[in-house]
Amino acid sequence: MATRRRGPIRIGIVGCGRAGWGMHPPELEGCRSTFKIVAACDPIKERREMMAETFGCATYKTIEELLADPNVEMADIASRSPEHVPHAIMALKAGKKVFLEKPIAISYAEAKKLARAAGRYPNALFFRHNRRFEPGFQHVREIINSGILGDVYEIKLRRHSYQRRDDWQTLKKCGGGQLLNWGPHIIDHALRFLDGKVDSVWSDLRNVAAAGDAEDHVHIILKGGQNSRVVDLEISGGVAKGEPVYIVFGSKGSLTTDEKTIKLRYLNPKKKLARRRAKSGTPPLGVFGSEDKLYWIEKEIPVKPKARCNMNSIWAHLYATIREGAPFPIKLEQALQVMEIVSLARKGTVFDTK
Repeated sequence: MATRRRGPIRIGIVGCGRAGWGMHPPELEGCRSTFKIVAACDPIKERREMMAETFGCATYKTIEELLADPNVEMADIASRSPEHVPHAIMALKAGKKVFLEKPIAISYAEAKKLARAAGRYPNALFFRHNRRFEPGFQHVREIINSGILGDVYEIKLRRHSYQRRDDWQTLKKCGGGQLLNWGPHIIDHALRFLDGKVDSVWSDLRNVAAAGDAEDHVHIILKGGQNSRVVDLEISGGVAKGEPVYIVFGSKGSLTTDEKTIKLRYLNPKKKLARRRAKSGTPPLGVFGSEDKLYWIEKEIPVKPKARCNMNSIWAHLYATIREGAPFPIKLEQALQVMEIVSLARKGTVFDTK
C-alpha cells in the first residue's frame, strides 16, 4: 500500500552531473506543487555549492550523509551507472523511496540483485524510463493500434548520430556504451511493441567513432508476439546520415516519422479490394507484376498523440503512485526484461561484462 502523505515529495538528489543537475531539476521546475528538492550530494564541492545556491537545499559530500537526513523522503539516484545499484540498495535500507535513473544496473545479474532488495522494501523502488512517454512513441503506438496499417509485421527504431565521444560513458569499466546509455530507452520501446514477448534476439555491437572501448553502435533485432513481429533497433554514434526515428511496415500501409511529422501511406479502408488468387500458369512475356487498382491515402500529420504526455510525465505518475496509490506504469519485471535483453545482446562479444 503506497504511503499517503500530503504536500510535495521531498527529494534528495544523488549525483549532480548531467542528469542530477542538467535533467532532473529543470523537469521539476514544472512540478513545484508536487516535488521539492531538499537535499543533494556530490563529491565535487563546486557542484554542491551550485545546488545550494540554486535550490536553497542542504548539500552533502556523500550519499551516507544525505540518507541520514530525515527531511529526505525520496532519493533520486543520478550517480554514475556502476553506482546505481549500490546507491539504490543503500537508500532502500535507509527507509527512503528510490527513483532510479537508467540504466537500472550494469548487468542482468546486478539487476536481479536489485530486484531481490526491492522485494524486501515493497512500493519503494521506481524506474526512470521516462522515454516511455515520448509523444512520438505514443503516437506511433496509437496508429498501430488503430489498425489502419493492417497487421504490423516490422518496426524499425533508429537513434543515429556521429560523435567522437571521449567521456566516461565510452569506457566499459565505467558502465559506458550505448547499450546502457540509450539502450534502456529504445529496448523498452521495442519490448512494448512486442507486448514483452520475445522469442529471439540477434545483435551486432561495434566501436565505430568513440574514443573509449565500449560499443557506440548497437544493432538488435527482436522477434516475438502473436504474429512473430520483428522490431529492428539501431542506436549509433557512428552514423553520419541517419534514418527516420520510426519506420513501420504493415500489411495495409506504412509510416515513417522524425518525431515531428508522421508520414502515412495506407489503403483506403472504405474501398473494397477485388479478391485475388495466385495462378500457376505462364504469364505473358515482359510482365513481372499484376495489374491492381489500389486506393491509397497519403498524408502527413504532426506528432500529437491523444494521450497528452511528454517525457516529464513520469514525475506526475511518480507523484500519483506515492501520494495517491496509483499503479506505477514502469513495472519491475519490465525494467528487468530490458536488462535481460542488454545482457543477451552483449553475450559472446568483446563488450560482454558478464
